[in-house]
Amino acid sequence: MVTQQFDARPVRTSPWAMQWLRAAVVLHVVALLFQAVTAGMLLSTPGGRSLHMASAVALLVVGILHLLAAILVWRPGGGSAAFIVPAALLLVLTVVQAVLGEMGVKTVHLPLGVLLFGGGVAQLGRVFPRRAVA
Repeated sequence: MVTQQFDARPVRTSPWAMQWLRAAVVLHVVALLFQAVTAGMLLSTPGGRSLHMASAVALLVVGILHLLAAILVWRPGGGSAAFIVPAALLLVLTVVQAVLGEMGVKTVHLPLGVLLFGGGVAQLGRVFPRRAVA
């Protein structure tokens, strides 16, 4: 009979991995906010469309960095995998958002953008520790 011994100590996340995840999430929320700004510029300035498209590509890159950071917190960092699913969901929804924007489906594109921003802010609340109120 084979017996397994489990270590009962809590798993600690590597500080560098968690800091990188926090930075990636902050950058992701800023990029999502910038997308909203460029969406407004799309309506008011002639070059708004190209700026909105360029910031969409930047948002995609930041989403990939966010997902990589979440994976690094989990695997080599020794932390929880709980950050991976929201990061992956934000990335997938960003791709869907871009496709809908290219297709001109504004009735779904705009509300999805609001949902993405809300999801980014929710992820921001997850990665920063809660402080006790005195």
